[in-house]
Amino acid sequence: MRHIALITTSYPENIPGADAAGSFVEDFARELSRHLRVTVLAAGTADSIATDGELRVQRFAVPRLPMSLLNPLLPWHWLPILKSLRVGRMALRRLAQDDTPDHILALWALPSGYWAQCIAREYGLQYSVWALGSDIWSLGRVPLVRSVLKRVLRGAERRFADGVQLASDVEKLSGRDCGFMPSTRRLPQIGRDLRKVGEPYKLVFLGRWHANKGVDLMLDALTLLTDEDWSRIAELRIYGGGPMHDEVHDAVRRLREQHRPVVVGAYLGKAAAAELIAWGDYLLLPSRIESIPVIFSDAMQLGTAIIATPVGDLPRLFDQYHFGAIATEVGSAAFAKAIQAALRQAATNHEEGLLAARADFNMDQIVAQFVEEICH
Repeated sequence: MRHIALITTSYPENIPGADAAGSFVEDFARELSRHLRVTVLAAGTADSIATDGELRVQRFAVPRLPMSLLNPLLPWHWLPILKSLRVGRMALRRLAQDDTPDHILALWALPSGYWAQCIAREYGLQYSVWALGSDIWSLGRVPLVRSVLKRVLRGAERRFADGVQLASDVEKLSGRDCGFMPSTRRLPQIGRDLRKVGEPYKLVFLGRWHANKGVDLMLDALTLLTDEDWSRIAELRIYGGGPMHDEVHDAVRRLREQHRPVVVGAYLGKAAAAELIAWGDYLLLPSRIESIPVIFSDAMQLGTAIIATPVGDLPRLFDQYHFGAIATEVGSAAFAKAIQAALRQAATNHEEGLLAARADFNMDQIVAQFVEEICH
């Protein structure tokens, strides 16, 4: 059986905020192990090895998790970045020596793609890269990092991206073709009866409290809603965490002082996140920078409509699936208007589009596509 190595900074290890991307990688690895022998090399808090059938997970300890919060523009982050680059490279080198893989898949372009490139070149192996928006649109803006990113992408046997626009941007940066392969995860199926959906509506925000995710934009939009708008809202639940923790809690406190039905909570695991999303009539997605977030497919699986900003592939997806409401631009006023528009229509109107999206964002289909491209 062919052996593939997945090297990643995202794999579940009870790290707050890592669950969405991490659980996607875990679900992808488990499904892939039904077709191939899979070794996952994952950044973790300690070295460990666990085996389950054709799936083996080897963790290598890095100085700080989640690694996505390490910023090369901050000098005090350089030491943990350099240490992480070294230990990841060493872990993949040991695998190449002891149990050579037929192919390496890096999730994501940096630093995983860098590790893959170094060892693939050293041992004459092939590697592929699956890129995220943060790779291209955030790290790609840093001049020195951009040059490393470009070399990693150009040297890969295949390039994938979890968005159509992102795939096009990868092609522009690397000068090589890039395929669109959406990211999704398996969620527990939560029973719900869409016929009972109606005013007042239940709204949900679940994600990282960071400017890229637009949580501040959403909070500003909420202050623009009228008393009549709020009469159509049963409750808004804001769950997550991140660098804007204080700003979120302060804004929620002010809203509650105005007797707005807003609840705030921390990060949730997969099962609790599924329950929260299924509870909501609308999921709020106010991102400033986005490709196709995993939470989009979460909502589609659970039959929850979305109110979104027009970033990344979301306008294209809205045209295709009519998943709820979309703002005319990225901004608090425009997002407030999108919320108002959603509150004045029946959430059940979107059921047909949600079902179509659910069929397209399918884990079995994604893994079959990958296996076909790698093995043939």
